[in-house]
Amino acid sequence: MAVIVKVPEKNLWTEICKDFDSKRPPFRDDDEQSVRTEYIDFDPSKHTPVFYGKMHEKVLADADPIMDIDPATAHPACAGFAFTDKPPASPPPPSPDAPNKDKCSPREYLEHYVFPWLLPALEDMLRQAKKEKCLERKRTKFNALDYLTETLYKKNPLHKDRENVTLEEIPFVKEWLKDHPRPPLPLSLIWTEDEATQIIQNYWRGFLVRKDPEVQELRQWQREWREETGGIQDKVSQFWDKKMPGWDTPTPNASEDQLNKEEDNAPITVKSPSQQT
Repeated sequence: MAVIVKVPEKNLWTEICKDFDSKRPPFRDDDEQSVRTEYIDFDPSKHTPVFYGKMHEKVLADADPIMDIDPATAHPACAGFAFTDKPPASPPPPSPDAPNKDKCSPREYLEHYVFPWLLPALEDMLRQAKKEKCLERKRTKFNALDYLTETLYKKNPLHKDRENVTLEEIPFVKEWLKDHPRPPLPLSLIWTEDEATQIIQNYWRGFLVRKDPEVQELRQWQREWREETGGIQDKVSQFWDKKMPGWDTPTPNASEDQLNKEEDNAPITVKSPSQQT
C-alpha cells in the first residue's frame, strides 16, 4: 500500500538566503578580526587567505562583478569587494615614569619592576614548551621553572656577561643542588624520537637475526665450545703445579744471596771504651 507524504512548500525567504549565501565569499565570522591580526597568526582552518589581513568592503553594482574578473590576475572571491591596505599601527603611548621602588605600592612595584621582565620570560617559556611538545605529552624533560630561572638570570640588565651561562653554572643553583641533588632523568625523557626509534629498530633487527635457525645453531656450538675450553688456563696451572712446585714464584737474585751470606759470616769485634775515645 502506497503512503502519500505531503511535501512542505518551499519558503521564499529560505530560498533567498540560500541564494545569497551561495554568492557570498566563503569566509567565517571570525574573519572580521583579521584586519587587527598579523600574517604570522594566519590559520587556514579559521581564516580565508584572500581576505585575511586586508581591509575590504562590499561594493554594490548593477552588473555582475564576476564578468569583469580575470582569474589570471585576481581571485574570483574578490568579485564585488574593494580592498585597501591596513592603516599603520599607532605608536604605543609613552610609558609613565617609574615610581620610587621604596615608597610605591605593591601593585605599582609589580607593574613597573616585575612584570616588564617576567611576562616576556613567560612568553618565551610557553614557546619553548610548545617546541618540546609539552601540550601533547604527559611527561617531558622540559622544566618550566628551570627555563624561567635561566632566562631571567641571563637577561638581567645589570649584568651583560651572562649570555652563555647555563642553569648548572648559576651560583645559587649550585648551592641548592649540593643539598638537594636531583635523580638522573630516565632515558625515555632524554632520547629524542629519532634516537629512540633507531635504538628500538636496532634491537628488533638483532632479535630477528638471532632468531634465525642457522644463527641459533652457531650460537649453540659457541656455547658448547666455551664450556669445554673455558678452564684451559686452570688446567695448565694445575699441571705445572704437580710437575714443578713453586714454578710461578720469582727466582731470588744470586748476588744478593751471596752478600747476605758474607754479612752473616763476618766476625763481630767489640772495642773498649778507652779505645773508642
